[in-house]
Amino acid sequence: MKNIKTPLTKDVIRRLKAGDEVLLSGVIFTARDAAHKRFSDLIRRGKRVPINLKDAVIYYCGPTPSLPRRAIGSCGPTTSSRMDAFTPDLLRLGLGGMIGKGARSDEVRRAIKKYVSVYFLATGGIGALLSTKVRSARSILFKELGPEAIYKLEVKDFHLTVGIDSKGKDLYGTIGRKKK
Repeated sequence: MKNIKTPLTKDVIRRLKAGDEVLLSGVIFTARDAAHKRFSDLIRRGKRVPINLKDAVIYYCGPTPSLPRRAIGSCGPTTSSRMDAFTPDLLRLGLGGMIGKGARSDEVRRAIKKYVSVYFLATGGIGALLSTKVRSARSILFKELGPEAIYKLEVKDFHLTVGIDSKGKDLYGTIGRKKK
């Protein structure tokens, strides 16, 4: 088990290998389909994305409302391939890592390698358990999107597996990968 912290430097990213189990601590941002579409629209119009993505980690998650004595409700991963069309643009801006579930397209795998990033897998169906690793949660952007708003999460020992490393090695191999 490797303990790593955000922001994710290129040195840390390069040391991670597909299949490594990690405990991630620090700040991560949630973003799902609607937020990715907004980011993409801003990038295509030559505008600045309103959060600094350099060395940041985006978690493909739409958290539920907080529970008593908890920072957040359930916060399980969503299917990552839904963000594939937007991912290369965000990696180009310096995004260090992504957390989700499921295989990624060949285009995303190549972009991860090109921009020295990493894709982490969070186990689906354990959103309630993952929520216990969130120390604080605050909606910071696109609040009108409700659960699809961008949340800033402070996490401690968030258990993940490296799904695609910075060399393009992929736990899924070619099984289930979408051709683009």
